[in-house]
Amino acid sequence: MEILLDTHVLLWHLTNNPRLSKSKSELIENANHKKYLSIVSLWEIAIKKSLGKLDIDIPLNKMIPKEIILLDITISHLEILQTLPFHHKDPFDRVIISQAISENLLLMSEDGNFSLYEIELI
Repeated sequence: MEILLDTHVLLWHLTNNPRLSKSKSELIENANHKKYLSIVSLWEIAIKKSLGKLDIDIPLNKMIPKEIILLDITISHLEILQTLPFHHKDPFDRVIISQAISENLLLMSEDGNFSLYEIELI
């Protein structure tokens, strides 16, 4: 299984937040699955930290566990982004959704808006 983690899923995982279900935590911890994180998630975290909207003490360069692969943004991701319907306007979420579609990844998120898009969710 190949899984793209939404930003809040990574944050909940790193902080042992009980809002992340045990089954999702187990999927993240399972070495048999490839896990990805979008570079846009780190961008979102950096912006929210700088605005004082996020309080987390983990430096960005230490935020990604070694079992998680950082996914850069490519032109094919942006081409899909251009075609997405505007079910919601969060630019970070829209990039993550386009990456999941382009890379054929399962998307792990608790964001209810994601179910409005044609993606496979966990």
